[in-house]
Amino acid sequence: MKKPSLVVGIGALALVALAVWLGVRPGSDPVAAQQPRVMAASPADDGPAVARLGNQRVAPEELKALFAALPEPSREQLRGNRPALENWIRARLAEKAVLEQADAQGWRQRPDVALQTRVATEQIVFRDYLRSVSQVPAGYPSEAELQQAYDAGKAQWQTPALYRVSQIFLAVSDPQALEATRKQAQELSKKAQAAPGEFAALASQYSQEPDSARRGGDSGLQPLQQLLPEVRGAVARLKVGAVSDVVQSTAGFHVLKLTEQQPARTATLDELHERLTQALRAQRQEQIAKAYLEGMLDTATLSIDGAQLNKVLEEKL
Repeated sequence: MKKPSLVVGIGALALVALAVWLGVRPGSDPVAAQQPRVMAASPADDGPAVARLGNQRVAPEELKALFAALPEPSREQLRGNRPALENWIRARLAEKAVLEQADAQGWRQRPDVALQTRVATEQIVFRDYLRSVSQVPAGYPSEAELQQAYDAGKAQWQTPALYRVSQIFLAVSDPQALEATRKQAQELSKKAQAAPGEFAALASQYSQEPDSARRGGDSGLQPLQQLLPEVRGAVARLKVGAVSDVVQSTAGFHVLKLTEQQPARTATLDELHERLTQALRAQRQEQIAKAYLEGMLDTATLSIDGAQLNKVLEEKL
C-alpha cells in the first residue's frame, strides 16, 4: 500500500465461493502477473525484441505469452500498468543473463540439476496429460446447476456498503513541517466545505497523491473496511456531498469528500454468472482428475513392502 492511499490491502480468500465473489468486489482484482516459463533465447537469435540486455532479449512472443497466461481483467490492468510491465521485462532479462552464465559453466549437466530437471519435466507432463483426460463437458454447468450453486451460496454473495471517497492528501515528510502542513490542510478543508463543488479542482491542484489527484481526488468505490483506519470513522459520519474536517494518518493529512454511497446488497446471478461458471468447471475438472487417478490405482493389485519402506525411513539421508 502506498502511504497516501486510502485503501488497505486484502489477503486472498481460499474458499471457492468467496474466490468467485472477489471478482465482483471493487478493488479486489490486483494484477498478479503469472510469469510464463520460457526457455532462454539463444544469443545468436537476433529477431525483433521488446527489450535487450547484452546478448539477451525479450521477444514479442514472450510478452504475448505473458498476457495469454492472465485472465482478461488482469490482462487489461497490466496493459495500463507500464511500471509493472517494465519490471517484468527487467526481471526476465536478468533471469536470462543468469541462465547464460550457468550454461557457460555446464550447470545443466550437474547431476543434482539434471535430477531436478527430470522431476520438473515429469510434473509438467503429468499435469498436462491429466488435464487432457479430465476435460469438463462443454455444456457444464447448466443454467439450473448455476442457479442451484448460486442459491446454495447466497449468504456469501453479500457485498458490503460501498463508499466513493475523494481526497486532498498532504504528505508530511519532515516532522518540522507537521504544523505548517496541518494548517494548510485545515485551510483547504474550510475552502472545500464552503464550496464542495470546487473540491475536484482543489484536489487536482493541491493533493500529493498523484493517481487520485488526476481524477479530482476520486479514489473509487470501496468497502469501509478497505479504507485506512484513520479515515473510516470520518467517512462513515459524512453525508453524500459533504466534506470532512482534516484527518491525520501516519502518512499525512487527508481532507475527504463522500461523493457516493451504495447500500449493502446481494449480488445477482447475472453479475456472478461468468466467475461462478469458471469456479464450477474448475471444481468439476478436479473431481474428474481425482476419479481418473483413483481408477489408475484399481487397474492392478497394489502392494507395499513394509520392510523395505521401514529400511528407507531408518536410513540417514
